[in-house]
Amino acid sequence: MPAEKTIDMAISELKAAIGGLESAIDARIERQREGQEVEGEVRRVHADRARLAQELDESQFRANRLEEVNREVSRRLVTAMETIRAVLDR
Repeated sequence: MPAEKTIDMAISELKAAIGGLESAIDARIERQREGQEVEGEVRRVHADRARLAQELDESQFRANRLEEVNREVSRRLVTAMETIRAVLDR
């Protein structure tokens, strides 16, 4: 009987070890899955940042262009007003 108890104990220890190994594997797989989700989120954030940076650059370009056009329009209005004043003063 002592050999039978030793075998039963060894089988129990083996089952416990296998259970622990399965738990460790499950935990590892879950950490990898979470890591992949984080990596995906980081890629999405970088893509959003790049898109927003490009949109900001385009908006800044349009704002600069509008500012230039506004200065030109103002200059022409001043010229037109001076011309009208000169004609009226004659």
